[in-house]
Amino acid sequence: MKVLMIGASGLVGTALFEDLQKKGDTVFRLSRDSKTRELPSDPAHYENMDAVVNLAGENIASGRWTATKKQKILESRVLTTKTLCQILSSLKNPPKVLINASAVGFYGDRGDELLTEDSSAGNNFLADVCQKWEAAASVLDPSKTRVVLLRTGTVLSAKGGALAKMLPAFKLGIGGMLGSGKQYFSFITLSDLCKVILFAIENQDLGGVINAVTPYPINNKEFTKTLGTLLHRPTFFKIPAFAIRLLFGEMGNELLLSSTRAYPAQLLSAGFHFDYPTIHEALQSCL
Repeated sequence: MKVLMIGASGLVGTALFEDLQKKGDTVFRLSRDSKTRELPSDPAHYENMDAVVNLAGENIASGRWTATKKQKILESRVLTTKTLCQILSSLKNPPKVLINASAVGFYGDRGDELLTEDSSAGNNFLADVCQKWEAAASVLDPSKTRVVLLRTGTVLSAKGGALAKMLPAFKLGIGGMLGSGKQYFSFITLSDLCKVILFAIENQDLGGVINAVTPYPINNKEFTKTLGTLLHRPTFFKIPAFAIRLLFGEMGNELLLSSTRAYPAQLLSAGFHFDYPTIHEALQSCL
């Protein structure tokens, strides 16, 4: 199988590239121009691919969200996806499937409401970004290219992402609960996410939105307790919500304090099996 990857240098892209190569697939990596941040426009880069995986997007957790940062977050996802789909639509031999990243941020801050792929969108910044991102990927002719929109949750890996940033504090025994600890977060291990993407590429009956998270979302209090237990460290420290908002602004409010309890109804219906479905299994595999 010939697979084109966009945004292949990040945590997920690097791991997926390795998994595709292990399968024996031929993988091509395409990057945006370092100055213009645009994709190459030559159709030859995209022609005759079996699958395209678009993971491109500015890091949303690297500092406070200034107006400039928010614009980069939006444009790196929406404009890149629009350009990609314009090119794919013009091809004589378009890919059979486009796997396009999105996020459970689509749902916004929803408390303990169980959220399936049919749930409505939220009304904050990330929800708006995800709606526009998914719309940009949904313009392809479904008779030519199957589109899969992956709403990912927190990707757990000791190699990078949120968990890697938390581990030093937790290993020192100064990790702790964020805010009330009642906020849900939906998660998936890096290895299971790559498995989901491979499953989506190969399963021709799978299309539209997929919640790429395990069936067992947990709240921050339970996550904190489980990580501390596995590391044999105390987790007495607490960071109050006002301090998080003071330190990180809007980013802290939406990423650290928002509650998103997503459920992978589509994946389970399609027969997908998670290797690490619970937080204990997930963290243990990472550590």
